[in-house]
Amino acid sequence: MADWLPPTRYWVLAIFIASALYAHFRGRVRFKLARALTDFTVLISPINAVMYLFSRAPATPYLNTAEFPELKLLRDNWRLIREEALKLNDEGYIKAASGYNDIGFNSFFRTGWKRFYLKWYDRDMASANALCPKTVELLKQIPGVKAAMFASLPPGAKLVRHRDPYAGSLRYHLGLTTPNDPGCYIEVDGQRYHWKDGEDVMFDETFIHYAENTTTHQRVILFCDVERPVYFAPIRWLNRAFGKLVMTSAATQNLESEPIGGLNKFFYHAYKVRLFFKAFKARSRTGYYVVKWALILGILAAIFL
Repeated sequence: MADWLPPTRYWVLAIFIASALYAHFRGRVRFKLARALTDFTVLISPINAVMYLFSRAPATPYLNTAEFPELKLLRDNWRLIREEALKLNDEGYIKAASGYNDIGFNSFFRTGWKRFYLKWYDRDMASANALCPKTVELLKQIPGVKAAMFASLPPGAKLVRHRDPYAGSLRYHLGLTTPNDPGCYIEVDGQRYHWKDGEDVMFDETFIHYAENTTTHQRVILFCDVERPVYFAPIRWLNRAFGKLVMTSAATQNLESEPIGGLNKFFYHAYKVRLFFKAFKARSRTGYYVVKWALILGILAAIFL
């Protein structure tokens, strides 16, 4: 590289910062800039930026489900899917994780959210095959559905504001048994939608969103991650490779007899460190932020100076 050009490591740093800022300013609703630049999602922000830049889906919070005709199969069979979901719900299978082994949704369990996985990227869910075979068979007919689950939001439960980390998919919800009431809703980038039985909705889960059930009735939906449509085959291959190598490793279990992916095995131990720092923050908020920023700046200095 020419002597007058900055070292490669500075270009790498610039790419990560630019990608994180791109995601930060993409929606109308934003977290504070400091959070946007220190959140763990910065680690995959360059890949997300590629997904955004080459996305065939519009950069809007909600998308038209008619643009995904393959999902009509699910909508047309929503009563059949609901029947299996309600049976699982009545038998207690739709539940929170048994421990710190669900990295993607760990924070949701504290506020009442529950789930039962139907598929997760390349990981086969034996419990789903046995307990809800009709729904699983429908999902197998739609290759674009990369992950799926039954998700419950009981009365009084809520999901705090968040954005999902990976932009390689779009989120699909199909109402199965819902309050059919504006009091049970999701808000994506400031735009609110409330679930209805048999009605579906598609949104971009990398916009900031949250959900709440203020009614006295449980909400159960079919929840799917659908592959983001992109221009150019190499971008599609990149997305699928990331899903195979990284997202599959975030697989968890419905039953304790099922295997856990490598990323969740790591998360089990890493979260114990997080619990230590959460306790430290509760004792000394100032001390916590001093240590946090010292660690961040120390790591950056070690890499880039």
